[in-house]
Amino acid sequence: MKKALAMLLLVLVGTLLFMGIYAMEGFRPYGEVDLAQRVSQAYIDKDVTGENPEVVYGISKDLETGSANLVTSIIVNYRSFDTLGEVTVLFLSALGVSILFGSFKGRLRSRYQPNFILRTGSKVVFPLILIMGVYIFIHGHLSPGGGFPGGSMIASAILLMYLADEAFRIRIEGFKMTEGIAGSLYVLLGLVGLTLAGYFLSNFLNTGTVGALFSAGIIPVVYVLVGLKVGSELTGIITDFLKGEVE
Repeated sequence: MKKALAMLLLVLVGTLLFMGIYAMEGFRPYGEVDLAQRVSQAYIDKDVTGENPEVVYGISKDLETGSANLVTSIIVNYRSFDTLGEVTVLFLSALGVSILFGSFKGRLRSRYQPNFILRTGSKVVFPLILIMGVYIFIHGHLSPGGGFPGGSMIASAILLMYLADEAFRIRIEGFKMTEGIAGSLYVLLGLVGLTLAGYFLSNFLNTGTVGALFSAGIIPVVYVLVGLKVGSELTGIITDFLKGEVE
């Protein structure tokens, strides 16, 4: 009986929802929407304010956002405040794991011992992964990538070392300090934008030429901070999960 009532309620709510959508002013069925009238086209053209000329890679200068990577220009420029919220969610997750496992001092051990190939190969691959992670978030405004994938790669290098060497330890205090400094500087950038341009996380630096390494204003700076913050937080989560009571 409960399942039947739940199904009936679901159908009723769904019907009302769809009827409300079709009744909205300006609603057009799928396939009949003019994308040129949507804000997404303004994001692509870097022309939300309606003041930019045609965007030409390597030539256009001083645009609303100088990022050649379209995804980056949206999530770190047009909706950077939302990205700050995502970083905050990750911080809260790391804090929760730290509270649950932080009292444990020992390290869990696997029943399987890492072999010679894993121990030796990890030492070769470890610095390469770190360098690639740094490259990913430094060039996030030019190519696919950014702070989150770059920081995740850094954390994956730490995880590799944990799996390959049971004697491996890190000084988690240094990562916590890096995470705190990076997060504070991110908020500070937002406050500077609020002071200079009137709204939080405004891109107050010169955006330069689209496609140049030193371009896009504060976006590369934000991605470096996000990369360091995400890498530090995920490293802390990995370290906490590998803790346990050891006899």
